Amino acid sequence: MSVQITTAFVEQYKSNVFHLAQQKGSRLRDACRSESITGKAHFFERIGATAAQKRTSRHSDTPRMDTPHSRRKVSLDDYDWADLIDQEDKVRMLISPTSEYAMAGAWAMGRAMDDALIAAATGTAYGGVAGGTSVSLPSGNKVAHGSAGLTLAKLLSAKEIIDSSDVDPEESRFVICAAGQISDLLNVTQVTSSDYNTVKALAQGEIDTYLGCKFIRSQRLGTDTNGNRQVLMFTKSALGLALGADINTKISERADKNYATQVFLSMSIGATRIEEDKMVEIACTE
Repeated sequence: MSVQITTAFVEQYKSNVFHLAQQKGSRLRDACRSESITGKAHFFERIGATAAQKRTSRHSDTPRMDTPHSRRKVSLDDYDWADLIDQEDKVRMLISPTSEYAMAGAWAMGRAMDDALIAAATGTAYGGVAGGTSVSLPSGNKVAHGSAGLTLAKLLSAKEIIDSSDVDPEESRFVICAAGQISDLLNVTQVTSSDYNTVKALAQGEIDTYLGCKFIRSQRLGTDTNGNRQVLMFTKSALGLALGADINTKISERADKNYATQVFLSMSIGATRIEEDKMVEIACTE
């Protein structure tokens, strides 16, 4: 039960409730590949590249290609969120905060989803037939901090890493960065000037798209052992989100709690990095 709800008990009744500053739900869910699954674990199946064989004679044998197959394992984690609203709370607040609690819970679930995706992006992935082989993000897919924030040179280096892996240029690309990195780029002429970029970044105070990447701001990005922000550039198929159970909301009365209204949310998800060639970590000094 929320022990802080008494702060909403007012001498003069209020008819509205305001949410404090917070990330409203997931910002990364649409930036990854998602699949609904059944069970405790799931495998994202991968097929590698092959080469065509030139025919050198008539009536030659049909060539047999050994198409490479591999997989990435993801295990599901369960998440819960719940709070109680006493009957008296609704009277003292003049309104029922039930829907606002449900909204707050859904936002919290979305943030947890982002945390799982961010951790998977730079963390250890698991491959092999049974998913028992640890796979780390290669050092070649990491751009050093160079005692600087997010610069145009770093973005170009990250883009080159992805491009050099012959990634489909039509696939959606994303950059996840924090507010500090947005500020860094707003001081770069090539990013803000309409001579270089059709998006008027300075007019909006934000960066929407640059170098073919959709920018998503998130303060939930982690830091490395040296305290540098781990900015990410990747394609949509680089990250996988397994949905065992999407966000589910239940609102009911609890007889064991003096018939207080309970707002309960749950979900079961897992995330993994599917392909290293499509993921780059950019270390940025803050």
